[in-house]
Amino acid sequence: MANGAQAADVAIHAGRLIDGTGSAPKSKVTILVHDDRIVSVTPGFTQPAGASVIDLSNATVLPGLIDCHVHITGQFDGGDPIREMVTTTDYDAAYKTPAYARATLEAGFTSVRDVGASTELVVAMKRAITNGTIAGPRMWVAGAPLGPTGGHSDSHSGLDPAIENPEWNEAIIDGVDSAIRAVRKHRQEGVDLIKIMPSGGVLSVNDDPNLQVLSDAEIKAVVDTAHALGMKVAAHIHGREAIDHAISLGVDSVEHGSYAGAESYPLFKSHGTYLVPTLLIGQKVYEIARTHPEQLPPSSAAKALEVAPHLRQNLGAAYRAGVKIAFGTDQGLVPHGQNAGEFALMVQAGMTPMDAILAATRNAADLIGDAKDIGSVQPGRFADIVAVSGDPLTDVSELTRVQFVMKGGTVYKESGKDSGAGGIVDAGGH
Repeated sequence: MANGAQAADVAIHAGRLIDGTGSAPKSKVTILVHDDRIVSVTPGFTQPAGASVIDLSNATVLPGLIDCHVHITGQFDGGDPIREMVTTTDYDAAYKTPAYARATLEAGFTSVRDVGASTELVVAMKRAITNGTIAGPRMWVAGAPLGPTGGHSDSHSGLDPAIENPEWNEAIIDGVDSAIRAVRKHRQEGVDLIKIMPSGGVLSVNDDPNLQVLSDAEIKAVVDTAHALGMKVAAHIHGREAIDHAISLGVDSVEHGSYAGAESYPLFKSHGTYLVPTLLIGQKVYEIARTHPEQLPPSSAAKALEVAPHLRQNLGAAYRAGVKIAFGTDQGLVPHGQNAGEFALMVQAGMTPMDAILAATRNAADLIGDAKDIGSVQPGRFADIVAVSGDPLTDVSELTRVQFVMKGGTVYKESGKDSGAGGIVDAGGH
């Protein structure tokens, strides 16, 4: 810096740095932060004039982690999901979201991609975090996921046909014109990306995860419209046919991908499509299906017992085939703040700890489309930095015990404790 360190400068002494670029870990480095950005990463422990020091000399330091598949406006509490759907509103959810956001941030996830929520609610939540009203991760949001009548996004399924909620209809697309209109409407309302449901799902009623339920023409209409508006498309898909068709039609990521096979992986690679495997929800829903099937919607327990084991098998095969992997948990069924449990499952599926970390840093930033700002500890990036006490390359579960969290130069967690930073700002007055 031409004028030397300023009062807002912070020098982080990192005992070991995994910088998120794919480079080997570095020992004893100083990360200089000015305001909300990283200025430099230099060898040795130095203290530029005027800079305060954060001593992480006995810790492993990493970029802020990124979860590419969350539903941050809701959380499973063991209740009846059908009853809750027809007895609660977005206002109920809105009062809970600050706690979910804070838990996610303090777990070390400084950025997330929310791929399914009430559009109005999740866009407002993103704004509240951006302007500092509440503390939470940086957010890229999809709003209501789009699918056909009777598909995974259709909340009417399994209910008395006379029950209606106008908000449920924003998730329904039937036909090309409907798909184009919905994408444009979502963009008008402030989303960053589009989520579609080309196959059936597990936690929806009576649809089949193996079947392609959106037509090729509908998928293409969504993809072409979204890309023309500068938005990426995330596709919830379990069945192989729908995976192969959606990749060929240009989706940017396949979420879950349970039944992808050897024929699918060359398509992933040739199109540059990411797989977001979501093992954590697979494990959780499998456990619930075995022990408390009454807590799931009708028909979901049987589907979970069938589909969940394929998630891990598919990740291992896709990884060995060279498919690009981005970290995603499908948080909401597992409590927010437990996102890092996904890492151990990824390693158990065959990934190295370093590649699992890169899935939640470099790769996730690339999928989101903002690698210039997030996903690595390099000059010019946001000062999104986390630290753990041990070595996650030896024991990846260390990432479930994040001790330090900085987002944009502000420390939200230190020595394993909430720093008190962020939260409700002064409402002002006249």
